Amino acid sequence: MKYLVAMDSFKGNFSSYEAGSVVRSGILEAAPDAQVQIVPIADGGEGTVEAIVTGLGGEYVDAPATDALGRPVTARFGVAGRIAVIEMAAASGLPLIEKPLRNAKAATTYGTGELIRAALDRGCRDFIIGLGGSATTDGGHGMARALGVRFLDAAGHDIGNGGGALGELASIDLSGLDARIRDCTFRIACDVENPLCGEHGSAAIFGPQKGATPEDVALLDRNLAHYARVLADTIGHDYANVPGAGAAGGLSMGFMAFCGGKLEQGIDLVLDTIGFDEQAREADILISGEGATDYQTAYGKAPVGVCRRGAKYGKPGFIISGTLGRDYDAVYQSGVTSVVSTIVSAMTNEEAIAQSETLLRKAAVRLVRTIERTR
Repeated sequence: MKYLVAMDSFKGNFSSYEAGSVVRSGILEAAPDAQVQIVPIADGGEGTVEAIVTGLGGEYVDAPATDALGRPVTARFGVAGRIAVIEMAAASGLPLIEKPLRNAKAATTYGTGELIRAALDRGCRDFIIGLGGSATTDGGHGMARALGVRFLDAAGHDIGNGGGALGELASIDLSGLDARIRDCTFRIACDVENPLCGEHGSAAIFGPQKGATPEDVALLDRNLAHYARVLADTIGHDYANVPGAGAAGGLSMGFMAFCGGKLEQGIDLVLDTIGFDEQAREADILISGEGATDYQTAYGKAPVGVCRRGAKYGKPGFIISGTLGRDYDAVYQSGVTSVVSTIVSAMTNEEAIAQSETLLRKAAVRLVRTIERTR
């Protein structure tokens, strides 16, 4: 039997490849003669660079950049030929900012623009951007500044960083935009449909987790709406209400407006890029998994994306999950054959984390013994 193992990362426990390696050990314990291929995958968030670099045989590049508060960091992105894979969180992510210092009004995507510039300098012209884990609510204006766009107040001076400064914006000068951008494609992994502004917009939905108070949320929402109007007047197109424009604090809108970016479902973007369908056709069984499976998994998360690809070719697809949450069985309508939990007895979350490797391996053993006995 040929098993294709394509696990999502178990955040805080395993990377995609690490989770796959544990599952592989469980498969071989239950079926020593099995052929097992591990394919790291991601849905546009954490692990996207690893998945595509591994899938395409690329390399990692470490580059100097600034974090969301303007402090120097070294950020990693991936390169495979002309393709650059960048997780915005590598430079502009929330995990880089200590909780007491998180400032949704001041946080900037400038560092993400610096990574794009570094990739341009290496000859990359096709970009894949993951938006997960952002610390920012600046509409991508920091990213665009790093690429040469100027954002000016009524006196013709550059405005400050972050969404808190966007209320001062009077005009946008595109004349300095890096000319190489015209020769580039930008594919943006975006799995949310939030517009830029309003009750379902970027500030309202995601601002609080980035340190925004209710007063900050109201200010950021007003500022983003103002920014969108100035931007629409400048480029002749209004992206504010495009589904997904509010992702990563409006960075997705910035990519659409300044770089011609196209928003795509994250897992499909990754699977298409690494040629996953060919591997799915050659496998007998597909196994994916994640830390927690619930009703949200059915809406395009990585394990469902993997199983859907297998279902196209009549291949059974299984999910091994750390925990099963509300309405997890919704995934059965999306090409999933069965879901297995790693938890089989009562235990605390701390105990489950401490035993996570053993629990994941044993879940793989149980699943594969069942598969092998019924084939």
